[in-house]
Amino acid sequence: MEAPQLGLYIHIPWCERKCPYCDFNSHETRDIPESAYTDALIEDLLQETRDRRREIQTVFIGGGTPSLFSVEAITRLMDAVRSAGLAEDAEVTMEANPGSVETARLQGYARAGITRFSLGIQSFDDACLKSLGRIHDSDMARRATAAARSCGARSYNIDLMHGLPEQSLDQGLADIRSALALKPPHVSWYQLTIEPNTRFYSNPPQLPAEAILGTLEEEGARLLTAAGYERYEVSAWAQPGQACQHNLNYWRFGDYLAIGAGAHGKLSAENGDIFRYSKTRQPEDYLAAGGIERRAVRWLDESDRRGEFMLNALRLSAGFSWDLFESRTGLDGRQISATVTQLVDQGLLSQQQDQISTTDLGRRFLDDVVGAFFA
Repeated sequence: MEAPQLGLYIHIPWCERKCPYCDFNSHETRDIPESAYTDALIEDLLQETRDRRREIQTVFIGGGTPSLFSVEAITRLMDAVRSAGLAEDAEVTMEANPGSVETARLQGYARAGITRFSLGIQSFDDACLKSLGRIHDSDMARRATAAARSCGARSYNIDLMHGLPEQSLDQGLADIRSALALKPPHVSWYQLTIEPNTRFYSNPPQLPAEAILGTLEEEGARLLTAAGYERYEVSAWAQPGQACQHNLNYWRFGDYLAIGAGAHGKLSAENGDIFRYSKTRQPEDYLAAGGIERRAVRWLDESDRRGEFMLNALRLSAGFSWDLFESRTGLDGRQISATVTQLVDQGLLSQQQDQISTTDLGRRFLDDVVGAFFA
């Protein structure tokens, strides 16, 4: 089995304020151990790449709020990534909070090697931002977008959410129009979901009715399409040539290293085995181990490979080819042919020559479609 493309995910787990909807591994603090954590990340990276010969094609620095780290810390980190074997034209994305960035700071990150910023704007409506517990307002969001556009990075993304507490149809569409007025290269537009172990789960807010959500999604998609954005994944919209390569690697069931507290990775062994792993979740435990704490490993059996491939690949508008399925999973495509045929007959999948993708109906019932491949 040919080794797939290799990415690298780096987790920086601290933020100024934990949002009530957030179930990520993030921790509020005003006293970030920046130097010690950067040291631990670099040691973690050395351990991960010591015996690996593949170049890293994409990097994603997520959190938490990575933009709380200084330009100097990110520069040290990126120097280590380059030393570990970063492809010359690699895409390097960094998440940034509109409340903690300005042009000079983004310029410094860009000089360090960040090629793409992902701005966690979520909404341009101040009332909605307040309900989400965000530390920025709409003016800060627009200033952050202007900074990302002019800082010297190759690209940037705007993160938007819909289905927000008490959000009206007009408010949701106004957010799309506000984003489009800024002409970002990429928009991630996804619905708020209430996850366990969040404040919203303990104290649920009033969310829009399903009828409003359905209309909002249809009208929002129409606005994005009319503005020249292609929906290449369930919640990802891009201008031509601006799709996120790191996320595409996830959705194509590629490999990715993971460093940092609570980071998750996936790798293919030379013998064809595939495994997922995670790092120590609590930052203090990760720091105590100096970044060399070994990981929890889960080997994927055939059912896992089938199901997890579909869980990712069927999010793509283009879907997948038989060749991609076989090369990424090491399985014979005949193992899934009967299930594919059944789902095509039900109108949930479409098969055009070698390419298989979800229909509009299949996208609505994606969990059920994916579940059929885990059986």
